[in-house]
Amino acid sequence: MFKAFSHIYIEDGIREHWRTKEILKRFPSAIPISIRHYKDSFNRNSQNFRIQKETPKLILAEKKEHFLYPGSDFSPNFSHPHFYYNTIALNCIYDCEYCYLQGMFPSANLVLFVNWEDFFDATKEFIEKNQSLYLALSYDTDLLALESFFPATKAWLEFAATEPRLSLEIRTKSTNYTQIAKFTPNPNVILAWTISPQAVIETIEHGTPPLPARIKVINQAIQDGWKVRICIDPILRVPNWQTHYQSLADTLGKELKIDGLVDISIGGFRMNIDFLKRMMDVRKDSSILFHAFEKKDKIVSYSNSETEEILEFMSAALRQYVSPSEIKVSYT
Repeated sequence: MFKAFSHIYIEDGIREHWRTKEILKRFPSAIPISIRHYKDSFNRNSQNFRIQKETPKLILAEKKEHFLYPGSDFSPNFSHPHFYYNTIALNCIYDCEYCYLQGMFPSANLVLFVNWEDFFDATKEFIEKNQSLYLALSYDTDLLALESFFPATKAWLEFAATEPRLSLEIRTKSTNYTQIAKFTPNPNVILAWTISPQAVIETIEHGTPPLPARIKVINQAIQDGWKVRICIDPILRVPNWQTHYQSLADTLGKELKIDGLVDISIGGFRMNIDFLKRMMDVRKDSSILFHAFEKKDKIVSYSNSETEEILEFMSAALRQYVSPSEIKVSYT
């Protein structure tokens, strides 16, 4: 899934942290490098995201502020009044061409914050003040994909079991469900898998597990009693997109335990214009980024007619297998 990290940058302040030591044990051949602050490495000038993505390095750090952020308008909040996310990790081990992280961050290196307890404390404080919280864990990363050496998902599941007013969404493309399968399903936790047609996975979602492997673990999670959401987002206007996405809907209808799903969330391509410009600079080989997008304020997306077409098409394809009420459409 990923190459072992050749170098691990470690903030001086957390070098002796027990979690730092546990991570270092997983990569005994990595060269440790001391740094003052993770931003000295992560935010430095003249980095090449594409080159770094070939052999990303690991950065271990302490998060000192901003443990919760309001959810982005680009992400559906599913009608929760307090929709937030956290950043216990920055960047992803996968390499999807449409991922906004390559336009948001100057570096492709992976930052892991080891002071989880501070995140838990901030979450508790928010809940005490606001009575409820819908928290997305895998916002600027794929947290479950990191579980073999950064078992934060397990820790959040344990924490959620003690906080009945906390709702979690853990979104992933990984097949690492076995890492958390021993947990008793929590009705306040949604495991959300992003899926795409196999043709899109093979050509655009580089390094991610194939569709059949994702469906297999999704079915296992449903069978075990977890609440599961399917996310088909973004739907991309690749060549023959109608054929590919109809095939995806048919595959789900035939092979997925549809009755066990919470819902299916669908959406089109949309992004901050500055992120897209940076992505186009570093990823000139990606045809999906050079579409004639519509610009409105600071947002780029497919045109209204194109977006309406893909969402209506996907909704119709899914309605062959699920009720309309189970299809959640995101237009933003």
